[in-house]
Order: sequence, then structure tokens, then C-alpha cells
Amino acid sequence: MVCKVHASDCICSVVTKFYQHILALVFAVDEINENPKILPNVSLGFHIYDSYSDSRMTYRTTLDLLFKSTQFVPNYQCGIWKNVIGVIGGLGSVTSSQMADILGVYKIPQFPYGSCQPVVNDPINVPSFYCMVPDDGLQYQGIVKLLLHFSWKWIGLIAKDDEGGEYFLQAMEPILSRNGICSAFVQRAPERLRIVSTDELIKDAQSILPILSTSNVNAVVIYGETASIIWLANMIGIVRVMQGLFPQNKMSFSEAKVWITTAQIDFALHTLHKLLDIDIRIFHGAISLSIHSKELQGFQEFLQSINLSLADEDGFIINFWEQAFSCSVSNSTFNYGTCSGEERLESLPAPLFEMSMTGHSYSVYNAVYALAHALRIMRSTRDNHRTIETRDRASPQKVESWKLHSFLQRISFNNSAGDEITFNKQGKLIAGFDITNLITFRNNSYVRMKFPPTSMCNDNCCPGYGKKKKEGKKFCCYDCVPCPEGMISNEKDTETCVSCLEDHYPNKGQDQCIRKIPNFLAFDEMLAIVSTFSALSLSLITALVLGIFVKHRDTAIVKANNRSLTYILLISLLFCFLCSFLFIGMPNKATCLLRQTAFGIIFSVSLSSILAKTISVVLAFIATKPGSRMRKWLGKRLAYSIVLSCSQVQVGMCALWLATSPPFPDLDMHSLPKEIIFLCNEGSVLMFYCVLGYMGVLAIISFTVAFLARKLPDSFNEAKFITFSMLVFCSVWISFVPTYLSTRGKYMVAVEIFSILTSSAGLLGCIFFPICYIILVRPELNSREQLIRRKI
Repeated sequence: MVCKVHASDCICSVVTKFYQHILALVFAVDEINENPKILPNVSLGFHIYDSYSDSRMTYRTTLDLLFKSTQFVPNYQCGIWKNVIGVIGGLGSVTSSQMADILGVYKIPQFPYGSCQPVVNDPINVPSFYCMVPDDGLQYQGIVKLLLHFSWKWIGLIAKDDEGGEYFLQAMEPILSRNGICSAFVQRAPERLRIVSTDELIKDAQSILPILSTSNVNAVVIYGETASIIWLANMIGIVRVMQGLFPQNKMSFSEAKVWITTAQIDFALHTLHKLLDIDIRIFHGAISLSIHSKELQGFQEFLQSINLSLADEDGFIINFWEQAFSCSVSNSTFNYGTCSGEERLESLPAPLFEMSMTGHSYSVYNAVYALAHALRIMRSTRDNHRTIETRDRASPQKVESWKLHSFLQRISFNNSAGDEITFNKQGKLIAGFDITNLITFRNNSYVRMKFPPTSMCNDNCCPGYGKKKKEGKKFCCYDCVPCPEGMISNEKDTETCVSCLEDHYPNKGQDQCIRKIPNFLAFDEMLAIVSTFSALSLSLITALVLGIFVKHRDTAIVKANNRSLTYILLISLLFCFLCSFLFIGMPNKATCLLRQTAFGIIFSVSLSSILAKTISVVLAFIATKPGSRMRKWLGKRLAYSIVLSCSQVQVGMCALWLATSPPFPDLDMHSLPKEIIFLCNEGSVLMFYCVLGYMGVLAIISFTVAFLARKLPDSFNEAKFITFSMLVFCSVWISFVPTYLSTRGKYMVAVEIFSILTSSAGLLGCIFFPICYIILVRPELNSREQLIRRKI
């Protein structure tokens, strides 16, 4: 309120800008009542009282709030006794302190939303005090940093003439001295503007004239409330009038100051400014520390819906409307044109009303939600400890406000704008301040531009970039270079890029780390499905071939091809196909131990059987010659000896491998940039290649012997089929080595599975399909007479 005093009368002019605080309260209460998840079966209401910037009225209205039984009709009607669970206010520190004198006695939660000094220094009231403004110490630090940033070392101080202003000066001046900043003057602004007489106005104006005349003071810090900025604007306007009326006493003065204001101040104008021809442009470029705020979803639409038709529900709207729009509602005492009712808040200039959420309104909104969440938690806790009968008899409206303190002290929630609301141990909101720059316009309006004060040799480096010192420049000057591959920076102006954790990789912008995905040949992947189907199909074919040979075991061709070795070879090939399943799925200790060793031993048995068959064919041909001594080497003993001795060598190497450096499950986090490879570490690479190398030796020997025996007579010419099969086998495994070494992850496993299946299928097809063809399709050739026929 700004009051004009005539004897005992007080004609008050509403600061229209503060009407948004009321609307923020209504908006928050409406949101909560419409949300059944916050306070189900409970409706919040509110009473609004005005202190009139008078201590006696502040005490009176606070007592009325607690004890007066009559209802406050204009804003909310309720048919039950007032149940006050908390009080939001006041805007000024003195008003808040006076309210706390009464509310603190009854332990009723109080939420000041403008200034909290010096109330927070009163230990009696602190337990009931929840300041919706961050610690003032942050403001002082911000002001000093601004002054140092712009090298303003010779400044002026204007502080409100009350306890809060005194506290500000006592706290601020030592900080300024420590940082090498001096105050050229200290001016006390009245607590509120009282227009008593012309002489008083001139006297106040003369007191500020030296401030405006001090040409070497370009920065002035103002601590106070909105009334302080209104007082300053009035004084500047009166000085202008005086300069015009008394040109002979004209002193040079400059309004071109940089005004630095604290968060308690809002830039507002009132009726007297029109008389003095003052507009908001005198504060163009002012830097303000303001309470942090964000735009709330739906708040703009809510403000746009406010109009004169709500006068029956809103007891403040008529006074606001008349002063904001300079019009008169019917039966009004103002001599303005009649209000049409079509006026809209969005058409008002910012000094009269802002459409964007102000810091003070944001604090009111958060205070309402803090009370609502505390009440919700208290009710849920109470319900959990209450029997059903007691719960039915209880009235949800009856709440003892002092019980809310234990919940408010621990409250923590995110509001609809995403900001976290919580209090520290001193009951102060844990938050920060925004730094804004006032940009004014000719239509007497303004916007606040949030900005971080910067003074740098070059722009900050963006996330994804690191600093690189410029040659020949000081360390403050640097180039921004992209982070090296595999490194990130997730904040602005990072000194150096950092590497991601081993199980993470940088994103494309190199400003965050993403978890790597696992890489192994899972059973549900297409490669695994194809491999599984192929292995099962080939295993079934091998079993069928074995069945054919068992069924026709007494026929000439089966006997002639060494029946026992044939069974051993077919069974080992069956296990070769089945051992491919050890390579599919997540590697574990058992599969890692069996993979290469089982594969090596089984293949060695197969190759040993083929070598034994080949040698048996050669010896059988030689033994048919007259006088040959090779006849005594023929028989099963030689074949079994070859198979057993050759296989034992491989078994011995595998046993040595497992005993000295066995394979184990491992993770490869570096081969693929975006994936973690789950693999079997071979333990000893040397032993792995020894196992492969030994199979290669057996294959080469079998191929050589079979190749030399390929031109034997038809009856013994199984050797040429073995030659071709070994050619396929060697081709597969020779191409396997470079392919295996050039792939990583599941594709490396797929290459080995493919090699196992292909080489085994080559042996099965080349050796046994011709024999099966004779048995099943040309049975007339499956006779002793045909087999002993020599090639002419």
C-alpha cells in the first residue's frame, strides 16, 4: 500500500502489480482441489488479509485470522469454523516479523515470500518459519561478483530505513571492504511513501540530489522493497520539477546510473508517477537479483480469463481494475471514464501488471503446494495408524497446524515446473537467484532478460569440446576443440575431456556416455537359428547314414570299407555337428572349458579314422601282391592303433591346456566401440593354435596318403573320395584362420561354427554319399564280384 495522509484519514493506493500474488494463490489452490491425488476428499480454502503497511493493522489482522469467528466473504466462503493450517506472508520483512510474533507462539507454519531478515535471526520464531526466499547471503555474493566483474569499485548504497536495511548494511559493507569496493554514500529510504506535505517532499528530494549529482558513482545498489523503488522514482521526478522551477539553483545531475536491486524489489509505478511525468525508462538497464521462477503450465490462460465479471467472487478486483485501467466501475468514487469490462490484463504495461510469473508469485505458488504436500503426508501417516472405527468418526478438516512442522522440515517435492522444493535446517528454501537485466520500452513497459554475467577472452566451450591453449596467449584464452575419440565432456567450458567408463561409450555429440550393449551369439538371433537348424539337420543326416550302415552291415561294400572305422567316423562326425551348440549362447565356465577342447578331440578322432581308413586301403592293395609281407599288418588292430595313438596326442595337449591355462569367460570392452563382447578367453593362445595345428597335420597327412592312392583299382578306390573330402576340409580351415582373426564378437563365433559344420559336412558328403548311393540306388553293385573286379 502507498498511503496519502490527511490528518487522521488514509487514502490508500493499491500497488496493482501485487495482484498477481493473489492470483497465484488462487491458481495453486484450484489446481490442488482439482487434483484428487494430492488431497482426496479435502478442499483447501483461504482468507486474505491486508496489513496496510502498518504494524498495528498487521497485529490486528493476524489475531483476527486466528480467533475472529466471522467469515471473510470476498474470496472464500466456508460453512465450518476456520481451520488455519498455515499462513503465507508477508511480503516485507517487517510485516513478516510482526506476524511471526503471534504465529510463532501458536506454532502455526508461516511462509514469508518476500524477505526473511531479520526474522530468521529470532530463535523463538525459527521453528515455525519457512522462508520461500533463498538465503540472503547468496544475494550478497552475487552483488559483489557483479561489481567485481564490471570493475565497479566506487558505488552508492540505498537501504530501506528499517531493521532489514540495517542488517543489510551491517552484512554488506564488510564484504565490500574485503573485496576492495568502497561505498561513496549510504542513503536510507523510508519504509513506505507518505505524502504529508510539499515541504516534506522537497526535503526528501534535496536529500537525494547529491546522489544524482555524484558523477563518478555509476553503480548504485538498492536494498529494500517495491516501496523503495517507488520512492526513488518519485524523488527523481520531484528533482526534475525542482530543476524546472528553480533554474537559477540548477545543479547538474544524472539519472544515468546502473541500478542494482535485490530480490525483494519489484519495478512498479503508481498514480503519483503520472502527475510527475515519470516512466519506467529511468531504470533502463537495471540489473536485478530476482527470486528464481519458471512459467507454470496453464497460468497464462488463467490470467487471461480474469475479468470484471468475477467481482462477486473476488473482493480485490474492482480496486485493482480501477487503478490499473484508470477507469471507474459503477458507484465508484473515482472520476475516471467508466470501465467497459472488456479490458484485458495482457494489455497492461509491466510496471502495472506482468503476465509472466514473477518471483514473488512463484514463491506463493510453491508455499501453497508445500502446505498441501505436508498435509497429504500427515493424513496418510495418520490413516496408517488409525483403526477403521476411529477413521470413520474422524473429521478430515480438523488439523492441528503445529503437527505439520515435522513434515514440512523434511518436505521435498518437484513442482509442476520441475523445480525441487525443499528447506534447509534453518527453514530457508534451497534454491538460487536469477540475474535479470531490465529492458524498457517507450510504451512504459519492460521485459526482464535473464543473463549470466560474462567477461571472457572467448566463448565458453560447448559440451563435447575441450580447451586447447592458444599459442602466444594467456591461459584465459583458448580454442575449443572436439574431444578425442572415446572421450566426452558433459558440461560447458570443461578443461579437459574425460574417458567414459569401460562399459560405456560416447554418443555422437560426445557430451554423454551411453551404456554398451552385450555382444554374443544368442539363441534367438538369426545367425544362431540358422546354425542350430543346420547342426540339427546334419546331425539327423549323419544318424540316418549310420543307420543305413548298421542295417547293411553284412553287405560287401560296408565290409570292404572297414565297418568298424566307418562307425567310429560317423559317430565322431555326429558329435562334431553337436559340439557347435557349445558356441551358441552366453559364454559360461563349462562351455568355455569344453568348446575348443571337445571340438579339437572329436575332430582329431574323425581325422584319425580317415587316416586309418586311407592307410588300410593302401596296405590292402599292397598286400594283394604276391610275396608281400604287408599282409600281417592288415586287420582291425592297425586301424584301432592309428585312431587311438593319433587321438591320444590331441587328448594330451588338451589336458595340458586345461591344467596350465584353461579357457574362461571374459569381457572384451575395447574391440567394438559400442558393444561389450562376451567371449571365452582361450587362456593360452599358443595351446589353441597347437590344437588347430595338430588337426591340420592329421588332415595334411590324410590328404597326402589319399592323393597318392587315388589311382588304385576301382575296387579299392575309396581313396579318391577321401582325397576330395580332405581337400574340402583343408580349404575350409585354411580360409578359417584369416577370417577368424579379422572378425570380432558373435561373428567370430559364427565363423568357427560355420567352419565346423562345413568341414564336417564335407567329410560326410564326400566319403559316405557315394557309398549310400550304391547301397540304396544301385544294390546290384554291392556284391563281392563287383568289388574284386580290377580296372583294365
